[in-house]
Amino acid sequence: MPGPVYPVRVRGDLDPGVSRWLWIVKWILAIPHYIVLLFLSIAYVAVTIVAFFAILVTGAYPRALFDFNVGVMRWSWRVRFYALSQLGTDRYPPFSLEPDPEYPADLEVDYPAQFNRGLVLIKWWLLAIPQYLIVGALLYGGRNTLAPMATLVLVALIGLLFTGAYPAGLFDFLMGINRWSLRVRAYVSLMTDEYPPFRLDQGAREPDAAAS
Repeated sequence: MPGPVYPVRVRGDLDPGVSRWLWIVKWILAIPHYIVLLFLSIAYVAVTIVAFFAILVTGAYPRALFDFNVGVMRWSWRVRFYALSQLGTDRYPPFSLEPDPEYPADLEVDYPAQFNRGLVLIKWWLLAIPQYLIVGALLYGGRNTLAPMATLVLVALIGLLFTGAYPAGLFDFLMGINRWSLRVRAYVSLMTDEYPPFRLDQGAREPDAAAS
């Protein structure tokens, strides 16, 4: 049974006609996005620092800053979905911070009416330690071990190359890892006070969207 809906919603719809071989060069085609995201990531960190003090003093995350950082996360997720950790579409990502229901990958974060002013002091480091350990293990593995995510992506793409089909089980599992990591990123970036669940919500859509 699906668990409660988390306020960070990650969508990734597999393109049924994804190319057998285009993934070999997608990471090169996405270079313009990497350059833009480098500067956006610097701004993201600066905005998060400003938000930290705003929440600490007022209990609110300024809405314009919140929307900007959600947009950066959304842009980053689309690039990951296209060229890096999911490779679920051949459609080139838009150069945009805005939501796009027509693009196969999207991300939304509910804007909280109020934040816990004291929690902002510890949630991004102390409370998040278990999440860092789990997500780190899923993404990078341990010492002298292969990175689980990279290994799974490689297996999925070899299957795609030889069969013309992206293995559904691997796609869903990779979506679960990506979804978990994005939930943790939103939490430690101070966008929500709701602790990320310790569960791997697999599949293209969140449990509520999948059930509707």
